[in-house]
Amino acid sequence: MKELVFLLEEESAKAMLESLLPRILDAEIQSRLLAFEGKQDLEKQMMGKMRGYLNPHARFIVMRDQDAAPDCRVVKDALRARCADAGRQGVALVRIACHELESFYLADLAAVETGLGINGLAKHQGTAKFRNPDSLQKPSKELLTLTKQRYQKVGGSRAIGQHLDVGNERSSSFKNLIAGIKRMEQELLGLAA
Repeated sequence: MKELVFLLEEESAKAMLESLLPRILDAEIQSRLLAFEGKQDLEKQMMGKMRGYLNPHARFIVMRDQDAAPDCRVVKDALRARCADAGRQGVALVRIACHELESFYLADLAAVETGLGINGLAKHQGTAKFRNPDSLQKPSKELLTLTKQRYQKVGGSRAIGQHLDVGNERSSSFKNLIAGIKRMEQELLGLAA
């Protein structure tokens, strides 16, 4: 079975991917989304989950927020080392949301507007703040303010994920996530059945 396994920091990332992946993944590929209870839980359990995974054709994507870490490369390198220690080097990819998952949403205010049913949000996309949302320290707070507290992490992520433009490049971390998913998809499709 051709399977792409996501190890995720939280339920909101799972909710977003549940509504995004069916639009971008080939039907031949199964996706499995494993959400943990925060970054410490992810880091504590990921090696065991990866080591114990029985499907030899599975590919893994580990995804977490940068949050307050000063350098996302340090976070990424530490997670890559865990993947290697689990024996999954070469079949695992690490993606970091700069600074939070919500930066993906702030990069696509049309998706937020449509997903949450709030008129007038997309017009803010041209402002300096939302042209490069990866630079915002607290995107979740910005999104709450912009939506007048209507955004809820899990439900909002599910609703917005259905409408995210996969070609959107305003968030480098979102662009890199999509490119990574596509790369893993091509690797899986290249495997003999």
